[in-house]
Amino acid sequence: MYKTIIRPILFLIDPEKVHKLIVFFIKTGFAIPGISKLFKKLYTVDHPKLKRNVFGLRFNNPVGLAAGFDKNAEFFNEFSNFGFSFIEIGTVTPKGQPGNPKPRLFRLPEDKALINRMGFNNYGAKVAAKNLKNRKTDIIIGGNLGKNTNTPNEMAAEDYRVTFNELYYLVDYFVVNVSCPNVTDLHKLQDRDSLLLILNALMEERKNKTKLKPILLKISPDLNQSQIDEIIDIAHEIQLDGFVVANTSTTRENLLTDNEKVTSFANGGLSGKPLKDRSNELIRYIATKTNRYFPIIGVGGIMTPEDAIEKLEAGAALVQIYTGFIYEGPGIVKKINKAILNKMN
Repeated sequence: MYKTIIRPILFLIDPEKVHKLIVFFIKTGFAIPGISKLFKKLYTVDHPKLKRNVFGLRFNNPVGLAAGFDKNAEFFNEFSNFGFSFIEIGTVTPKGQPGNPKPRLFRLPEDKALINRMGFNNYGAKVAAKNLKNRKTDIIIGGNLGKNTNTPNEMAAEDYRVTFNELYYLVDYFVVNVSCPNVTDLHKLQDRDSLLLILNALMEERKNKTKLKPILLKISPDLNQSQIDEIIDIAHEIQLDGFVVANTSTTRENLLTDNEKVTSFANGGLSGKPLKDRSNELIRYIATKTNRYFPIIGVGGIMTPEDAIEKLEAGAALVQIYTGFIYEGPGIVKKINKAILNKMN
């Protein structure tokens, strides 16, 4: 029903407007007594074999919702009823910011992909913190951290530190986002000196907390092998808790969508099916290179249950979906979990 009726209608409307409509209808619908329980029963697969212990946290299953969908922690309670074991909110910056000019989100249906240049649009750390205090779900919540666009790179560590402290006791793990291609010069923070400055600042802050929360790094799929090796060395050096592999990409290779149409969308990060192989390649490389020392959350191009299983077999401990949720609908979470169970039996 979703792919034959609902999705064709939604795809007639601007993607960003659709996002707001979906959020409105879900929040309105789930306010009706009994709806949450009904959806949870319909979409959740609960089985002991699906449970995972990863970086010190207990996940009910390996499937999560990637950052970018719930930027301000506005509807994670409602979305927890779709079978996710964890939801990553953000990217959150210290101060609210509007992001890049619209239009900034584009569909590539032929490729089952999206191009976005949102630019970390969000209401800021204090708003996210306020929303997180209304947490009614027991699923794992991650916090994706970024810097404000107008913050110079040499001051970036302070931005990450501020948001880290604001959200610390409200989320279960953190992801440092220095790899999004939609914020000017953000990718430069993946250089060794800049990355060490940011990660060391967060590690120092964590020492003063009463409870240790895992800190992960989100990696760009556009990095070369020597850059990945350098990041792995840094991860060992500071004892990072894990990786999220991978972010959106600036590549436009081998797309089915007409090149002129793709070019008209200009800059932005590509997500969806075209990223599947590159994401798997990176997961496999990091897992092999480190002998699976660092837990990996695999993300990028999961459109089917088989895609999710590929990532797990490549070395991911958990997986996240985003574009696949848009193209395949909420039922994809249940399908993935059932396929994982079938694979284990």
